[in-house]
Amino acid sequence: MKEYPKPAPPGGRRIAGLLRSPAGLAICIVLAGAGLALAFEHRVHLLASLPLLLPLAICLLMHVFMHRGHRSGRH
Repeated sequence: MKEYPKPAPPGGRRIAGLLRSPAGLAICIVLAGAGLALAFEHRVHLLASLPLLLPLAICLLMHVFMHRGHRSGRH
């Protein structure tokens, strides 16, 4: 049986076009700066939450790798 490629999600080209434009670049720079400012201002809170986020990250990775074998899209 011949397999056909999946169609691209709608609006995908618009997003790629925005990221390559000067306005998109400016938005990315502003968001990166805001993220860094938040990280530096709230680093104590971020470091305190790391032990809580570690089990969540492990569960997420297990979910991704355990569903890798059957590629059905269903859980």
